[in-house]
Amino acid sequence: MLRGWINAIRRNHGLEHATVTVLFERYGAQRIAGRAGENGFFIIGDVDLEVLDECAREALNRIQQGQRELVVSPLCGTNILITGFLTAAVVLGTEHRTERQSRGDTFINAATFAMLATIASQPIGSWLQRFVTTSSDIDRLEIADTRQLFPGLKKVFTRETSVSKS
Repeated sequence: MLRGWINAIRRNHGLEHATVTVLFERYGAQRIAGRAGENGFFIIGDVDLEVLDECAREALNRIQQGQRELVVSPLCGTNILITGFLTAAVVLGTEHRTERQSRGDTFINAATFAMLATIASQPIGSWLQRFVTTSSDIDRLEIADTRQLFPGLKKVFTRETSVSKS
């Protein structure tokens, strides 16, 4: 039961990323955010409801046709989380300076390691998305509905079908 719930969220998280990618391809970057759940995903921002529905359906179709890389996004919160954790870890690691090391040297070391952690976080975040937080296994997924819940908050509802679409 828990595994099914997690897998549903992972599939919807991947579809959310792909939908945002399609939206950005068509209309350019926008100030929006997404949040996946068990039965779909939310989009927060000023996006036309019909446009969102079209982009979600195109994204679903493209993934089902083999463009599985669409589920991984450099804009994902997973990347932000990993950047924060790695940076905090390396800065804490440089906190204990020796008696011969000045505060300036400690600061330079912390800044250097923080930059390296930031660089390393992108591939680590992408790996985590690919294998942990998203899934491209959406052959049996379909879009059930797209609704505006409140101004600036829309939801794409998904459901699993018994027949594979690919």
